[in-house]
Formats: sequence, C-alpha cells, structure tokens
Amino acid sequence: MNHLATVLLGTGLVVVLALLAATAAGVLTRLDGATYPAALMRAAATFAAVLTLAAAVTGVLAQVLS
Repeated sequence: MNHLATVLLGTGLVVVLALLAATAAGVLTRLDGATYPAALMRAAATFAAVLTLAAAVTGVLAQVLS
C-alpha cells in the first residue's frame, strides 16, 4: 500500500508541475502579444513536453536502479 501511495503522490506532483509550467508558458506567450489560440497551443506543447521529459527520466531511473 505504501508503494502505491508513493507512485500516486509522485504522479500528482508531476502533473501539477506540468500544469504550472504550461500556465506560465501560456501567460508569457499572451503577454508577448500572441492570440489566445496561439497561447493555448504553446501551453499545450509545454504541458506535453514536461510529461514526456518526466516519463523519459522515470524510464532511465528504472533501468539504472534495477
């Protein structure tokens, strides 16, 4: 049960950090003068990039630790 709680907490933390990064990217893009759709696309790309990076780091750590 403790292992499951750790995995869920880590996953939640990664998602929250991805949302924060996406929000910051969208706001900065909008402040730069971009339209709302362009800012939303930049935010979505940032969200996907953070999740992809987290998955890659998790895969490397899993190989190293096992």
